[in-house]
Amino acid sequence: METEPVVSIENVTFSYDGHPVLENVNLKVWQGDFVSIVGPNGGGKTTLLKLMLGLLHPERGIIRIFGQRPQDARERIGYMPQHAYLDPQFPVRVIDVVLMGRLRGSRQPFGPYTKQDKEAAEEALERLQMWDRRKAYFSSLSGGQRQRALIARALTSGPDLLFLDEPTAGLDLTVENELHDLLKSFTEDLTVIVVSHDLGFVSSLVNKVVCVKRNVVMHPTSEISGEIINRIYGEPMKVVRHDVKNLGDFQKCLAP
Repeated sequence: METEPVVSIENVTFSYDGHPVLENVNLKVWQGDFVSIVGPNGGGKTTLLKLMLGLLHPERGIIRIFGQRPQDARERIGYMPQHAYLDPQFPVRVIDVVLMGRLRGSRQPFGPYTKQDKEAAEEALERLQMWDRRKAYFSSLSGGQRQRALIARALTSGPDLLFLDEPTAGLDLTVENELHDLLKSFTEDLTVIVVSHDLGFVSSLVNKVVCVKRNVVMHPTSEISGEIINRIYGEPMKVVRHDVKNLGDFQKCLAP
């Protein structure tokens, strides 16, 4: 078991054009954690994610991923962005989309995929229960299947840390819960950090919730209460429970 945190953020501040977005952020994420980052629009969720990915650099403070600068730890990071910038009508097959996850690191950026590349893509597709759709065109997939294919793409590099930005956006409740269960299984060998406005993640599926509203506070899921939610969003909110699978198995989400 690793003795240092997977993610360590100390006294980090970041601004856009002189306007503070994050102030004095301190955060630690450990191996095997399943963390949901939540907060209001404009509160700094995406900025925090980009800082951890090394796409942005803090004005002050230190960020370490596996004890390294984020840009030096990218070999160990898988990332599914909120917007994949894939033309859904482009005639590309699912297996080709997933193989794009191998276009980095030490392999050549051009030329044929190796046997190891193809094996990694196949393993990721099987893990996301998408093997039977590998030869289908990406444009023919449902919303949930597209999300699974994009997560499989993020897994093909064999990451130890997986970042997902709004993975359940636009999905119906049934598909969302199926995806939740898959993500939960990943924590057997991965650390998973999900950025989401969907408070359905604030449930038994995650073990920690990072609340972002300029400052950052981490709570164990069991501590999340209506008072904390109201403080995060700055207005009264209520928790609505939907029956998902059976009595006693609920997903929590917010309604204004």
